Amino acid sequence: MPETTMGNLYTVSAPSGAGKTSLVRALIERRQDLVVAVSHTTRPQRPGEENGVNYHFVDRPTFEHSVASGQFFEWAEVFGNLYGTGRAEVESRLQQGLDVILEIDWQGAQQVKLAVPGSCAIFIVPPSLESLRERLTGRGQDDSNTIERRMADAKNELAHWRDADFIVLNDDFDRALLDLESIIRSQHLRRDHQANRLADTLSELGSG
Repeated sequence: MPETTMGNLYTVSAPSGAGKTSLVRALIERRQDLVVAVSHTTRPQRPGEENGVNYHFVDRPTFEHSVASGQFFEWAEVFGNLYGTGRAEVESRLQQGLDVILEIDWQGAQQVKLAVPGSCAIFIVPPSLESLRERLTGRGQDDSNTIERRMADAKNELAHWRDADFIVLNDDFDRALLDLESIIRSQHLRRDHQANRLADTLSELGSG
């Protein structure tokens, strides 16, 4: 009998407002073998957010202790707040054969790629900077100064699209979601995954 195949690890990066969270949420609803690792953060909890669901909310000393003790798979500072992904959670899910998505910025994606070269880096881009500004303004969450800061940061983030394995253009949500799911499906058709999953079939065909 084939052994349980390790899950695939994905990083999904995008500038704020590009639709990353909405796309990943919709993708998770369509695939039961795919989970999102809940990140830790020092930023304040917003209305409607649930600790342990949206983020693990911790104070800075607790976060820094976790960094020092090697508990994070990756971490970065963004807009003065710390964000990181717990190593134990990711490794446990992967060993269960589940695919794991990390919603992280380009800094975290680079760290993951160095630590796990076989991970799959996906970058989501908006159709234009103007559409990105419209999305940020339409959310109604930030004042004009914050939006300008996010736009400046977006330009820096977008410069790192070359680090990704796949690029998804989010000009149409349904099409972008289909592209994202196609990437996930393609990773499951890789030779190493199929050789394990189809071990009995390949053996019977004389190719085992």
